[in-house]
Amino acid sequence: MAEPTTVARPYAEAAFRLADEGGALGKWSEMLAALAQVAQDARVRAAVADPNLSDTKAAGLFISILAGRLSGDAENFVRVLAENGRLGLLPEVRVQFEALKNEREGVLEAEVHSAFELSEAQVADLVQRLEKKTGRKVRAKIAIQKDLIAGVRIVLGDKVIDGSARAQLGALETALKA
Repeated sequence: MAEPTTVARPYAEAAFRLADEGGALGKWSEMLAALAQVAQDARVRAAVADPNLSDTKAAGLFISILAGRLSGDAENFVRVLAENGRLGLLPEVRVQFEALKNEREGVLEAEVHSAFELSEAQVADLVQRLEKKTGRKVRAKIAIQKDLIAGVRIVLGDKVIDGSARAQLGALETALKA
C-alpha cells in the first residue's frame, strides 16, 4: 500500500492550484487547517469509518461541521476526497499544501527546539539570524524539549543545526572515545 504522503500529494497539489489560480492561498490554508482538525477528531474518524455511511454523507458531515467556513471549491474538494475514500488524508494534504504555499511565498519553516522558554526578543534575534543565513523569510515554531539540557536545536527542512548542550556532550564523548 502506498504511503499517506504519496497518496496525499496529488490532492495537495490540486488544492494548491485551485487556491493559487483564485488568489486565495491564505483562505485555503485556513480551510485546510479546519478540515484537518475535523478529520483528526475521534468521533468524526469513527463516523467516516462506518461502512454504512455513504461518501455523500461523509462529505456532508465535514461540510456541515464547517458550515459557512468553506468555499464552494473547498466543498467540492471534500466531496472528491470522500468519493475516493481519502478524507483521512486531510492532515497530510494540509501539511503538503503548506509546504507548497511556503515555497511559493519564499517562506522557510523552522522548528526550534529549546531546553527553556525563549523570550520574544530571543526568538526575533534567532529568526533574524536564520533569515540572514538562508536568504529567505523564516517562520519559527518553538517547542520546549527539556532533554536538550541547554541551547537550541533547529530543523530547517532537511537541515539540522544542533547547538544544544546534549549534542555538544555527545560530540565530546565521541571525541574522547577516538
